[in-house]
Amino acid sequence: MEKQYSIPFGPETEGETRSRRSILSPNELLKTPVEGVYTLYDVFHYEEAAKVASQIGAGLVKLGLEKNAKITIFAATSANWLLVTHGCFTQAMTIVTAYDTLGEEGLIHSMNETEVQALYTNADLLPMIKKVAGKCLKLEHVIYDGEANGKILDELKDEYPKLKLYTLDELKQLGKDNPLDSNPPSPDDFCCIMYTSGSTGNPKGVLLTHSNLVAAIAGINKLLQTIILPDDTLLAYLPLAHVLEFTVEHVCLFWGVSLGYGTVRTLTDASVRNCLGDIREMKPSLMTGVPAVWESIRKGVLSKVNAGSPTIQRVFNAAFKAKGWLMNKGLPTKPLDIAVFNKIRQQTGGRLRYALSGGAPISKETQEFLSITLCPILQGYGMTESCGMCAVMPPDQFEYGSVGSPVPCLEIKLVDVSEAGYKSTNTPNPQGEIWVRGPVIAKGYYKNESLTKETITDDGWLQTGDIGEWRQNGTLAIIDRKKNLVKLSHGEYIALEKLESVYKSTVYVSNICVCADSFQSRPVALICPVEDRLREVAKEKNLGNLDFEQLCAHKDINSAVLQACLALAKKSDFKPAELLSAIALVPDEWTAQNGLLTAAQKIKRKDLQDKYKAEIDRMYGKSS
Repeated sequence: MEKQYSIPFGPETEGETRSRRSILSPNELLKTPVEGVYTLYDVFHYEEAAKVASQIGAGLVKLGLEKNAKITIFAATSANWLLVTHGCFTQAMTIVTAYDTLGEEGLIHSMNETEVQALYTNADLLPMIKKVAGKCLKLEHVIYDGEANGKILDELKDEYPKLKLYTLDELKQLGKDNPLDSNPPSPDDFCCIMYTSGSTGNPKGVLLTHSNLVAAIAGINKLLQTIILPDDTLLAYLPLAHVLEFTVEHVCLFWGVSLGYGTVRTLTDASVRNCLGDIREMKPSLMTGVPAVWESIRKGVLSKVNAGSPTIQRVFNAAFKAKGWLMNKGLPTKPLDIAVFNKIRQQTGGRLRYALSGGAPISKETQEFLSITLCPILQGYGMTESCGMCAVMPPDQFEYGSVGSPVPCLEIKLVDVSEAGYKSTNTPNPQGEIWVRGPVIAKGYYKNESLTKETITDDGWLQTGDIGEWRQNGTLAIIDRKKNLVKLSHGEYIALEKLESVYKSTVYVSNICVCADSFQSRPVALICPVEDRLREVAKEKNLGNLDFEQLCAHKDINSAVLQACLALAKKSDFKPAELLSAIALVPDEWTAQNGLLTAAQKIKRKDLQDKYKAEIDRMYGKSS
């Protein structure tokens, strides 16, 4: 019998699996990591930082804000983001998070819906505040951090004479001059209304209490505490407005792990000039990332390997195969690490021991490549509505394709999606939509009762919309997304996100949107290509004189990229219905700023399909 990482619990019900709980906590779902920690206020025990937070809280009270007041945090990830947040918590105020890349409409919607009186932001985002301030009906105070450029402060004062502007230092001084005892929150108070960047419509505000987040910390602590060392450091750079980063940073605060702040833009050496990227500069031992980050690190490593001599490439490939085999057998790999892989490890500072991937599915190829060359890439899976928690893979459960076992603060069951053939009775692995229940589940959506009822059942189950399967060892694998299942002309369903996660690991692909039409038998794809890689192909084909747009349009280049995608698909055992019949290489970059990605870096499928309708029609042989 294979070792089990989760166990069945509760009654049997037709049309669903029994719920499963972590083997580490089968009889109760954890609510707190230790006695005495019931709110995020209790987690913040760094003396100097707590003193600053207390000053910020007292300053906010002096501005006239009271318990349960709501304050928007519209800023880039930084230590000050966290300090302002904990300043709010010292006086039982609630933060309203907004991604710093959120557009005008989304920001106005989130601020008006929650009736915020105050906002914390970065100086370089003040021009956005100028655009929205007149439409945010209750906004009175703007606190900003950093040097304001040009005349933006004068313009804001002229246009909105009633709006009060303060630097963060001025707010701290106000608190210092008017000290106040803390008025801590209770476990059931809302710590955060977290606005998720929906791929359609207005962002929705997820209601998270202090007890929700503390239960998430309890679960992660139980799973991973044994691998944490006293000198561990985490590189923090993902948006703190995203639940993954918010939860991970609070777990680190609980553990006493040092946090160092960077940005996505300055992460690697390739993205900066005349200095080291954040990873090499900080030398973190722990790191979290979304698949797009791991893809870019993998492609950076591969480009260095490919730039070496044929001998270097042969040595690398042989060492890669050998280490993969040794890891599979649980045998030591130190000689290979010293001889071959240490140089690669230096690209991330040389200290990285574990990395966690979340936010979207990572392809097996990328996970395997980085786990062999760098360090184990562990997977996690969760949603904003579950504080980022559902399943996490500790090192002792390491395997490809799985997202690990249920976190000990929740239970999971799979519910039949019969029309697509995902059933709890499937063998050998039961399948279905993932439902989650436990003390981490959000109270619902702010001022949106109908969506709350649609998503969370009366008995507390969060319906995730993701399709999973239980593996034989009690770990979970994500195999689909209910919304992204498309039935093709021959009646077979394909899963767009699953296909994208694999095709995206092709070296020519920076980003991809797989499109499927129910009247067609196979999918097609829009591909945002890696320019350097296209130029390498162009050189081989004597097309070096073409510009990037011409390269994207050239049939020989297009054919080479399609063949690379299909080779990877066959290696991944794709069915014929999952093989791309055509691709279109598009030269425009896809970003959150131009509305083609969400703030969490996921593709906006409908917007991409609308923008590139002509290309999709052409791939399907339709006349526009």
